Amino acid sequence: MWDYTEDLDVNSILKKDRPTLIFKHSNRCSISSMALSRISSSKSELDDIFDIYLIDVVKNRLLSLNIARDTGIQHESPQAIVINQGKVVYSASHMNIETQSLLSNV
Repeated sequence: MWDYTEDLDVNSILKKDRPTLIFKHSNRCSISSMALSRISSSKSELDDIFDIYLIDVVKNRLLSLNIARDTGIQHESPQAIVINQGKVVYSASHMNIETQSLLSNV
């Protein structure tokens, strides 16, 4: 599994050449755990393509809200946000988070 990120500067991510996946997760939510499990099954494939940041929305609520502000994407949990070439190119929440959708938006 990926490590949790404690700090994230979205503006620096917007300048990256490599695609980025931000996954907002709550350990208190079974749907969030299911969504994380679904994408974790493709961990190596996702790691090959994305810089991945896992955010614990309970422990790090402020960071999660800052990401929402900086990306313009309303906060949800679970939530996957893909940033590529300076733009948010994909976002999904809850059971709409699927590996194939993440990969097809790069």
